[in-house]
Amino acid sequence: MWCCLLASEEPENVLRGTTLEVYRLFLKSSRPLGIREIQRALNLSSPSLAVYHISKLEEAGLLRRENGEYAINKVLLDDTVRIRRFLIPRYLFYSIFAILALAVELTLLRPPTVTRLYFFETVVTFICALAFSYETAKTWRKRGL
Repeated sequence: MWCCLLASEEPENVLRGTTLEVYRLFLKSSRPLGIREIQRALNLSSPSLAVYHISKLEEAGLLRRENGEYAINKVLLDDTVRIRRFLIPRYLFYSIFAILALAVELTLLRPPTVTRLYFFETVVTFICALAFSYETAKTWRKRGL
């Protein structure tokens, strides 16, 4: 069943399924897109389906119409960083930092005899690296980045 976006509904609640895919296509694009372009890029069955998802995003204030095409009005994916047309999970930067810190601890900062403090610091850094790497992979899978 197709339903209209309620005025009380938050923009974050709109970003699900195909509507999220349409929004992500706009985020990756560096220019405004037309309806047929969206239909072809996402292999939608008809232009009216693209219009439906665009209208949901427009009513939520995420897209705006300009010169017959649509463009991003508001960026909402907080757990990602946009670099040009690429969407990168924010946790990737944290996991890279934690892995580098672990490498430095294991190579440059290793004492001649392993103490409890050094062992504790290394284990904590390893757990952080593992947790951030897990969150990065989860975000990448969830968002299909």
